[in-house]
Amino acid sequence: MQRMVVGRLVRKKALFSASTSRAFKSFNTIAPSLLDLDLPDIWTSNPTETTNHHLPFLRNGAASDQFAAVIDGKSIADEIRSGIAGEVRRMKHSIGKVPGLAVILVGQRRDSQTYVRNKIKACGEVGITSMLEELSDDCGEDKVHNAVLKFNDNPSVHGILVQLPLPQHMDEEKILNAVSLQKDVDGFHPLNIGNLAMRGREPLFIPCTPKGCIELLVRSGVEIMGKRAVVIGRSNIVGLPISLLLQRHHATVTLLHAFTKSPEEITREADIVVSAVGVANLVRGSWLKPGAVVIDVGTNPVEDCNSEHGYRLVGDVCYDEAVKVVSTITPVPGGVGPMTIAMLLGNTLDSAKRTYRFG
Repeated sequence: MQRMVVGRLVRKKALFSASTSRAFKSFNTIAPSLLDLDLPDIWTSNPTETTNHHLPFLRNGAASDQFAAVIDGKSIADEIRSGIAGEVRRMKHSIGKVPGLAVILVGQRRDSQTYVRNKIKACGEVGITSMLEELSDDCGEDKVHNAVLKFNDNPSVHGILVQLPLPQHMDEEKILNAVSLQKDVDGFHPLNIGNLAMRGREPLFIPCTPKGCIELLVRSGVEIMGKRAVVIGRSNIVGLPISLLLQRHHATVTLLHAFTKSPEEITREADIVVSAVGVANLVRGSWLKPGAVVIDVGTNPVEDCNSEHGYRLVGDVCYDEAVKVVSTITPVPGGVGPMTIAMLLGNTLDSAKRTYRFG
């Protein structure tokens, strides 16, 4: 009798296991992994023409005479760089050491070459030693990885910058993760981003462009606490970290992406708008709340036959429209760009100070 009961229980257990297994298999076929929904953000640009009735700054067919205050990013960056230069001189005179920045450039992209050239020039102007490793487009990933490891082991290097983007055949994540946490002056290491996301934690480095955006707001006297902020674009380099920084400053943050429904309606509710998607004139005047503050991270080349180079740079925000609606705005160029380099220099100085315990 006991054997019969045990036998029935075993059969029931087997049937339950089989049905459970089928259920899980069925579930897995219809429910993707929670980390499997990685779709590319592809924004489309707005048309350059808009009709008058869509623009809140137009009254009776005429534009308003009120124009926004323009944040002079170059002037603020120059002030910060002057302070960095003074600290570098003080370090050199006190302990005979200066900060060192190593840059790894892979390939011949003209924009990357220009960015790297500007960064190295800026290092020289504030007294930071710079080292450049240039590699070809078709080099193996191991060469880039070995260059990172070489600079990790160099005690005179306090910051390592891998210029992005890397060629498509390279694993960008793997290479960036190889950068020593103590030398990650770009702030891209997962531990730096993770600590930035958690209250009560402090990252060793904050990503340069987001850090520069906050500096522009703070130094321009813009109140962040309690304000509604919209960040357009969710990249790991700008969008995500700037949203985390704004939260740290007690703003209520909404992060928009290419799949957001009615982004213009959401943006129109914001006191502070940060756009970082790389689409020229995406954000129109009709998207913006009168009196809002706009930080435009986009740097987009558009054809201009009157320009010496055949193109000019514009932001994600349609400046000519926005300047008549908002209270404060950054220009492109001359806004966020100079601040990014200033923050890189500052992060490198901070790294050297930690290394040498120099106060």
